[in-house]
Amino acid sequence: MRVSRVLSGALLALGPVLGLALGPAAASAAADSTPSASPSEDSSAPTEAGTSFRTATEIDQGQTATASGSAGDYLYWSFPADTGQRPTVRATVKLPAAHTGQTWQVDVYDGLRRRQACQYGAQTRTAAPGTASVELACVLRTVRAWSEPWADDPLPGTYYVRLTVLGLKAADLGLPVGAELRVDSKDIGGTAAVDGSLAEPLVPGIAVETKAEEDDSSASAVLSSIEPDDGWASGWWSDRWVWTAVGAVLAALAGIGGYTLTRGSGRPRHVPPGA
Repeated sequence: MRVSRVLSGALLALGPVLGLALGPAAASAAADSTPSASPSEDSSAPTEAGTSFRTATEIDQGQTATASGSAGDYLYWSFPADTGQRPTVRATVKLPAAHTGQTWQVDVYDGLRRRQACQYGAQTRTAAPGTASVELACVLRTVRAWSEPWADDPLPGTYYVRLTVLGLKAADLGLPVGAELRVDSKDIGGTAAVDGSLAEPLVPGIAVETKAEEDDSSASAVLSSIEPDDGWASGWWSDRWVWTAVGAVLAALAGIGGYTLTRGSGRPRHVPPGA
């Protein structure tokens, strides 16, 4: 009975702590369950694509961007990805009724223009003659807050998507095509958290902007204005802290229970007080 009373009191005392610790995770889960607007309702979605890294069309995650072009064009988009996110890029190419076999590929590059490998997904696909469309996908690795300079890990900042056709035949050169692109991310959280963070996210022009702020100048040469809706993460906070706190609480409860069980009820009755 005494053990149960001790454990019950400890749980009641630590209940608010657990509630505060798990509050952000619960709020995040509730936000994820909120239905989002369908692509057809998003009038701000881009309807064209860039032709190079510098002219890449900026899109937000969750938007479905569209573009029209010709077979043989390079189509570029850019989007922001923050710490703890695992982006998934999906592209659909709509082909004309008459065409030969075409092989399409989607590539993703980080803020340093390093090509990022796909964990899985059909990054390259061949459309048979007469096929109306071809769908591509690339699931990137989880974006890390910090990495060694020699590593090729995904880091927070701007990411570029390039959609192109490979080995195009002369008969298909210049045929009209349509493209749809959508980027979504899954928040991985503390399981992928690392110590340390970048001084600034890998966004084009961020160094120029920082220097302009230090010089108190109104001139700006920032090439990219996209960022996550809630801003860039600082890199130090993750839900790993929550589970660390929960583990510490459970360890304390286990220590209290073990001490209570092994302490016994005090001095045995047959032992004299002076012994």
